[in-house]
Amino acid sequence: MKTRLLGKTGYEVSEIGLGCWQLGNDFGPVEDQEANAILQTAVDSGINFFDTADVYGGGVSEQRIGQWRQSLSQPPIIATKVGRDAALYPNGYTKASVKQSLQASAKRLGVEAIDLAQLHCVPRDVLFAGDILAWMEDLKQEGIIKHFGASVEMLDEAKFCCGHPDVASLQILFNLFRQDAIASLFPVAEKNNVGIIVRLPLASGLLSGKMTLDHKFDERDHRSYNKDGAAFHVGETFNGIPFGKGVSLVEALKGKLPEGENILDVSLRWILDQPQVSSIIAGASRSSQVVRNAAASTLPPLSKETHALLRDFYREEVRQEIRGGI
Repeated sequence: MKTRLLGKTGYEVSEIGLGCWQLGNDFGPVEDQEANAILQTAVDSGINFFDTADVYGGGVSEQRIGQWRQSLSQPPIIATKVGRDAALYPNGYTKASVKQSLQASAKRLGVEAIDLAQLHCVPRDVLFAGDILAWMEDLKQEGIIKHFGASVEMLDEAKFCCGHPDVASLQILFNLFRQDAIASLFPVAEKNNVGIIVRLPLASGLLSGKMTLDHKFDERDHRSYNKDGAAFHVGETFNGIPFGKGVSLVEALKGKLPEGENILDVSLRWILDQPQVSSIIAGASRSSQVVRNAAASTLPPLSKETHALLRDFYREEVRQEIRGGI
């Protein structure tokens, strides 16, 4: 597993991280034994960067990570998020409430200070007002968090955050079916030494290449209840692309790839070929998926021809299908 520097944090993080939303049982039940196996398999695969949030299972994901990390002699880097808990979202944001939420996360994680705290897709008006970023800076000075960044939905939000001198990282939607950040965000992030953390690298599983039109999702899975943006931003589910259209686009792209190329490998490798990306946080509901995702770090870069093919396919076939903005 190769590592990359995560912006201003100084952390050397694994190119493939582990997204831990599923450990909150929010995609369906995950037993404690399986949750621990997923976490341990990640470490055994060279993964040292874990991403969670206080709202994943109402704290269950953080708690599981906190209990598991106690058994490790060298704990990994753990990033969590703040801002979508009902005590804050959508209009309860105060410095005191943000501090209280972060202290609760630290307790569940079993740490004195959080390695990386990320604003969790807070409302646009709250973010652009700027106060919440100043609060995070103060909380860093108080020693509650070591570093802070933001997880955002839109590229203009990401660019705004880049303007704050102490923002260390940005977590963004970025994949083969959402490529605009390359031109509009990455140069700004690089100039300001802001690390890029990629979520939805497989567009909610579409780019695994295994989904069909009759695929069924657990009723607790956001791919079931948020496919049209009923619960939160539509872009967080299937990249904002209608599910049926997404499946057909994947099948079309498969037919254009060079012989022997697997779409899952191509999808992850393409992201890693962007030098501004620090880590990809890929979720996994089974240990075998962790191993499969981690292997992307060992793959060679894609050819210039493949990059051109993927860029053109996005521009000509995919971009216009994305709902909810970019």
